[in-house]
Amino acid sequence: MKDLKLAESEHRFMKIVWENQPLSGTQLVKLCADSLGWKKSTTYTVLKRLSEKGVVENRNSTIVPLVSRKEVGIYESENVIARSFDGSLTGFVAAFMEGKKLSKDDANRLRAMIEDWEE
Repeated sequence: MKDLKLAESEHRFMKIVWENQPLSGTQLVKLCADSLGWKKSTTYTVLKRLSEKGVVENRNSTIVPLVSRKEVGIYESENVIARSFDGSLTGFVAAFMEGKKLSKDDANRLRAMIEDWEE
């Protein structure tokens, strides 16, 4: 499996790529300048780093993601659960829900998902 652990700046960069794909290098530089305040050199440094990780590709000056936002989210959430909750999904949910209430609709949707996921 690819290393999909992204630094905060890489995640913000990928958000731009995911929301605007496919895009040219020129468009990417402009969007990163406008949204992140980055210079052209910073944009291309991050692009190169993420290309080396296999997360994004520059195909003849067209920037395309090689992984989806969902794939990165799954990878990151699995790592948080493994690292912070010893792999316990129940422990994670309990900590996440501490002091919160669910609406009836959310509770029903969660019940339906749990039934679908049960072995």
